[in-house]
Amino acid sequence: NYLYLLNMRFLIIFIFFISSVMANEVPKIKNIVINKELKTYDSIVFLDINEEAVKLSDYKGSLVLLNFWATWCEPCKEEMPSLDALKVNPDLNNINIFPINVGKDNLKKSKKFFKNLNIENLNIYFDNKTTLAKDLSLRGVPTTILFNKEGKEFARVIGSINFEDIEFIQWIKKYN
Repeated sequence: NYLYLLNMRFLIIFIFFISSVMANEVPKIKNIVINKELKTYDSIVFLDINEEAVKLSDYKGSLVLLNFWATWCEPCKEEMPSLDALKVNPDLNNINIFPINVGKDNLKKSKKFFKNLNIENLNIYFDNKTTLAKDLSLRGVPTTILFNKEGKEFARVIGSINFEDIEFIQWIKKYN
């Protein structure tokens, strides 16, 4: 009987420990989907405002967020200012954020979108002709895909979130 109680106590402590560790891993933000296995892509390329190719592989060694948006997207308008603030967060000194317009909007319209929202820390990027949004299986905008320092996708944010949320920042700091 004593051995049984000792085993049960150990089991309860073990379950408590595992659940508390798991609770620390995943932020309690409903829109975040954590990949069970890291995803690797052959070649992720998008365009800067001069239509020059930007390769994700050039940013290995840093945390990368690809944020897919469009000027007509209301949730994109809501989240973009917090994404702009995330770029200059002093706790995240090794982060690259690429807001990629997938709405087929021209540069003038995209710049107006950024100006109206007072976006000062982010640059505008565009999906390339081969539609990166399709290659990455986006289901809508906004979607943010997070890549670790090895260039592998470890999570996605489906829909809009507040990128200044303390819990989100504490979680993402682990990957910085």
